[in-house]
Amino acid sequence: MTPDYWPQATTELAAADPMLRRLIQQYRHTGLRSRGDPFSTLVRSIVGQQISVKAADSVWRKLAAAVPKIAPQPLYEATPETLQGCGLSRRKIEYLQDLARHFLDGALQPARWGALDDETVIQELTGVRGVGRWTAEMFLIFSLLRPNILPLDDIGLQRAMSNHYSAGQPISKLKIREIAECWQPWRSVATWYLWRSLDPLPVEY
Repeated sequence: MTPDYWPQATTELAAADPMLRRLIQQYRHTGLRSRGDPFSTLVRSIVGQQISVKAADSVWRKLAAAVPKIAPQPLYEATPETLQGCGLSRRKIEYLQDLARHFLDGALQPARWGALDDETVIQELTGVRGVGRWTAEMFLIFSLLRPNILPLDDIGLQRAMSNHYSAGQPISKLKIREIAECWQPWRSVATWYLWRSLDPLPVEY
């Protein structure tokens, strides 16, 4: 499911930023897609922490093959040995099973999140072990399809900004925020195209 706002967002971003106009033209046949399942999106985000898109995809494929269904109960009941065999670290296993517990006991209620603002959802999600601000922001972009998220701590965004706006030199978060001012209210969309410029496969969670 691609967001309804995508055509408007790409038109306005292309008008506001020449660099983004080039990327949007280059990748005009692709766009952000949501899988529609809050739990699996959060699992993918935790799996993807601090590893490359390619490595995360490999771990995810093994996990999907090893667990009957990527849902709270099967993941909570999976043995550590099974999950380690998928390439997950001990710490990520703890995070995933704590996430599953939060879904099972009702501490997290995805049905509520559509009515909450971005920061309130982030605050609720970061109450789970292993879910920091970055993971919560990935959830807002990929599951709730929020259009104006700027994940300043994301390594991929920082690298793409360095490549396209700083001649390959390091770029500060303050500078990224300044450049991104003209992207509002479509910073999620701009971020997606910058990610897309780095990887042969579109980023998905």
